[in-house]
Amino acid sequence: MSMKKTDLDRLAGLKLDSQMRGAPVPGRFGQGAAQLPDRKEQRRLDAAAGLVPFACKLPSELTQTLRERAAGHADGINGLVAELLRKALA
Repeated sequence: MSMKKTDLDRLAGLKLDSQMRGAPVPGRFGQGAAQLPDRKEQRRLDAAAGLVPFACKLPSELTQTLRERAAGHADGINGLVAELLRKALA
């Protein structure tokens, strides 16, 4: 029993489709993209470290000063604000 041309084309397409699904994922979408955790994973990591989000409104000149000082701080802006709050509350 011979197959029709359309059946052969359909099977060739299925074969090609299965080969594409088994192909390795390019680096830009694979392991390199997984280096940064998504928001949910980042919240879970922060919670495990005992960190709690704390939002407040500050004057723009104060935030600019914080950003400038945080550039030279080892822990970034989060560490700088935590350090300054500890000193102020002590």
